[in-house]
Amino acid sequence: MGFVKSATEFGRVAVLMGGRSAEREISLKSGHAVLAALVEQGIDAHKVDVGFDVSEQLRAGKFDRAFVILHGRGGEDGEIQGLLQSIAMPYTGSDITGAVLSMNKMLSKQVWLQQGLPTADYQQVTADSDIDALIDTLGLPLIIKPVNEGSSIGMSKVKSAVDLKAAIKLATQFDAEVIAERWIVGQEFTVAILGDDALPVIELKTPHEFYDFDAKYQANTTQYLCPCNLSEQDELQCQQIALQAFKALRMSGWGRVDFMRDESGQFYLLEANSIPGMTDHSLVPMATKQAGLSFADLVWKILENSMGGRR
Repeated sequence: MGFVKSATEFGRVAVLMGGRSAEREISLKSGHAVLAALVEQGIDAHKVDVGFDVSEQLRAGKFDRAFVILHGRGGEDGEIQGLLQSIAMPYTGSDITGAVLSMNKMLSKQVWLQQGLPTADYQQVTADSDIDALIDTLGLPLIIKPVNEGSSIGMSKVKSAVDLKAAIKLATQFDAEVIAERWIVGQEFTVAILGDDALPVIELKTPHEFYDFDAKYQANTTQYLCPCNLSEQDELQCQQIALQAFKALRMSGWGRVDFMRDESGQFYLLEANSIPGMTDHSLVPMATKQAGLSFADLVWKILENSMGGRR
């Protein structure tokens, strides 16, 4: 436990989950896990399944603060943060700016490049993009990503020019903004951030082409190595870049930063998540456990960051 000593100090807590995004089911799983851990510690926490009437729900419930565990649109894009700020309700995690900058993969990359942080080359693409010019610039294979989706939704690894149009078309079903990014061959890592600290690095291994939705939430073939196989010096470097990337996007409270490391040992930032998963398959609880904190400690600490006049 941190500076809040008693569960009653938090008052009535709304655990905001569900929502309308493509990640609704994952959010409900995360939300129920968070709710159970809060209640178990004597915190007066209640489920709020977020719909269009969320402000009425919050008013009727006479809540003192919100634990935001909404993944994807409506939760990680600044929308709920704006609403909570407008009713002067303290909440967990990043504020509007941090949410917007981290949710939008293109904005994230632009900020990181301005700060001199390493991220893979990319280009914005549309259905009318010149395929040959794109391949000349980024090479093959490459990855196509909707700019504002999480959980790898709408992403495709493209190995040939023939598949590129279809991959762009798929991504545009999820978002009007789409990017193509250079494919990095190497290892994938993720770093969870809690407060001002980077937690132990996790290495992800999957037999899938990449760490896609199925590898994240359904497959039993995904391996999570924590402690990871990096040297102490490399792990420290990865954690330092993660903290710089997190702060550059004006994120706060907690989150996760994802990386690739190429065969020459260079780290590349992929994306940041302002409200990562909190399910039994999730990475932040795994890293927290490695750092000696339980899931209950983790949710307590996240809730603490909504205290102390931070909003």
